[in-house]
Amino acid sequence: MANSITTDKPHWTTLAAEKKQRQLESIPHEWIVTPPSESTLDVSAFPETCGLLNAREIEITNTPIDVLLEKLACAAWTAVDVTTAFYKRAVVAHQLVNCLTEIFVDRALARAAELDDYLKTTGRVVGPLHGLPISFKDQICIKGLETTIGYASWVGQYADENAVLIDILIECGAVPFVRTNVPQTLAWPETFNHVFGRTTNPYNRSLTSGGSSGGEGALVALKGSPLGVGCDLGGSVRIPSAFCGLYGLRASYGRLPYYGVRGTLDGQDSVLPVLGPMANSIVAIKVFMKAVINTKPWLNDPLAVRKKWDEDEYNLVDHGSGKKLCFAIMWDDGVVVPHPPIRRSLEITKAALQNAGHKVVDWKPIKHNLLGDITRDIWNAGSAEEYMITTSATGEPLITSMGLDAANVTVASFRPQNDGITAYQLWQLQKLRQKIRKEYLDHWKATASETGTGRPVDAIICPAAPFVATPHGKNRYVDYTAVWNALDYAAAIFPVTTVDSTLDGKAPPHAFYNDFDKDVYEMCDPEKFRNAPVCLQLVGRTLEEEAVIRMTEIVGAALLAAK
Repeated sequence: MANSITTDKPHWTTLAAEKKQRQLESIPHEWIVTPPSESTLDVSAFPETCGLLNAREIEITNTPIDVLLEKLACAAWTAVDVTTAFYKRAVVAHQLVNCLTEIFVDRALARAAELDDYLKTTGRVVGPLHGLPISFKDQICIKGLETTIGYASWVGQYADENAVLIDILIECGAVPFVRTNVPQTLAWPETFNHVFGRTTNPYNRSLTSGGSSGGEGALVALKGSPLGVGCDLGGSVRIPSAFCGLYGLRASYGRLPYYGVRGTLDGQDSVLPVLGPMANSIVAIKVFMKAVINTKPWLNDPLAVRKKWDEDEYNLVDHGSGKKLCFAIMWDDGVVVPHPPIRRSLEITKAALQNAGHKVVDWKPIKHNLLGDITRDIWNAGSAEEYMITTSATGEPLITSMGLDAANVTVASFRPQNDGITAYQLWQLQKLRQKIRKEYLDHWKATASETGTGRPVDAIICPAAPFVATPHGKNRYVDYTAVWNALDYAAAIFPVTTVDSTLDGKAPPHAFYNDFDKDVYEMCDPEKFRNAPVCLQLVGRTLEEEAVIRMTEIVGAALLAAK
């Protein structure tokens, strides 16, 4: 993706201050509200009580996506009205949790007006997403906008063309309307950078919204967007979705078009980043995936997989048509034991599935620690050089902690610990990863002997992290998501419950796997995690997106029936 780059580089502080000022000026003055004091941690109800949105706008922003699209298609609601409602709510969300980067109201409303004119003139919708506002993580290029991925050093670099996904969604009738905050470099499971600052969790602002799609997670949780698009290299869609109580999908490599996305470690061609939807319902995830895939994205992205949307796969024809499924619970990964709220959510889900007539067995993880190490070593093969080259021209310092107290932090493993490795050493890592992928495939296949269905396990249900959303700077473990990136398995996030200080008290010490496991155990304090959503992850096999979506729907229905 070409970006217009100026050669004269001001100091990073000048770039950051100038960009932040332009962002402030892009907010309509009449949409400025008075947020609650910083001592108010849960701000999830504020958008509907602040007085900015009228009753109809509140109704619009609370409407399920399938109903929203129906009302847009029959002109019961105009695209301008729907875009305005979500834009106002998005700007309120931003004033609460600092989730936005690019705000382009006039451009979005002009697009919405074009869609309204087309529907009025022709009597037809432009496409399946006609009039739907969609938000995007600040790495998905939109022509004429800057894409910084959290670098002050990239302020002033404007995209010369849209990412392929943007063009496809415009073809489907969508309205791109905001972009959302990320951590500097993208390579962190929290969200903070020198330009836009820190994004917080709307259910408890003392906690992180996750990362790297943390702005997207916080925005969608506050219903400032009906559908967001993040990007997932090691969990960057799933971690914010889990921390913010959403549904999210990590598709396999190439299932969604990635071309034109600006990322970190571009050119690293082993454990690839993938785009993924984030929403308040699994229905929205399906709507998005089906709409995009039906445009045949492989005709516009050379790396997109030539695989049409498959209704048979969605109907689980390879999984007994969904009549009696066998799920495997992974209680821990053999490296870090999850906190009590996560364990409780696994138990809730197991009981709900059994009550719904499905079988549940235990999943034995193999080589997760090694897979995590390999994945990090692949990413860090050249990351130190990339970060240095990107920031050196402006003097921008590399952020080494997301903590609030810079004097009392531990540098996490998300930053390279050395200058890199040779090409030969990288090849050996990639060869070892390939070998483990085959071992894991065989391991999954062998579960057919214990399911009682004649099939291997249909899906794995596991934590998305060993904890719920953490205090800022404390999210130091991503292997519950990153291993599935290394294996290239499709995976979805679904909500289960929220932290309950009565039910989720600190467990007695267990036999710790290692010192880090002990450190995570010591973090547990239900009062610190008050009101945090508790979500889990459903994992299928490579390119099983349709089946993963359907099985997530089945799990959700079982959980709802068990309440």
